[in-house]
Amino acid sequence: QVQLVESGGGLVQPGGSLRLSCAASGTIVTIGTMAWYRQAPEKQRELVARITIRSSTTYADSLKGRFSISRDNAKKTVYLQMNSLKPEDTAVYYCNADLRYDSGGYLRNKNFWGQGTQVTVSS
Repeated sequence: QVQLVESGGGLVQPGGSLRLSCAASGTIVTIGTMAWYRQAPEKQRELVARITIRSSTTYADSLKGRFSISRDNAKKTVYLQMNSLKPEDTAVYYCNADLRYDSGGYLRNKNFWGQGTQVTVSS
C-alpha cells in the first residue's frame, strides 16, 4: 500500500520551533515534487512550501524566512522546519507528493495526500 505518513506535530509556545516529517512508503519507484499544505479552522487549505525532485523550493510569501522545506530521497522523506511559530500558524499540516509506483507490475503516477498532523501554537 502506497501512502504518506506525517509526524512531528504537537503543541508549541509562540516563538518555538517544530520539525514535521512525512515519509512515503510502499512500492514507490520515483518521488517527484513534494509539498506541505496547511488548513486552519474555517479556512481553505493553502500551500506552505514545495520542493521539486531537484530540490528547487517555493514558499508561501508570508512564511519565507521562518519555514524551511527539505527532502531526503534515500529515506523517501520530506521535512518542514518551522521556526518563530505564531498562533496564526495553528493548523492541520498535510503532506503532498507526486508518486510513481508499481501496482501489480504496472507503473502508475498519482498525487497522494497524507492524513495530516495537528500543529497548535499557544501559550
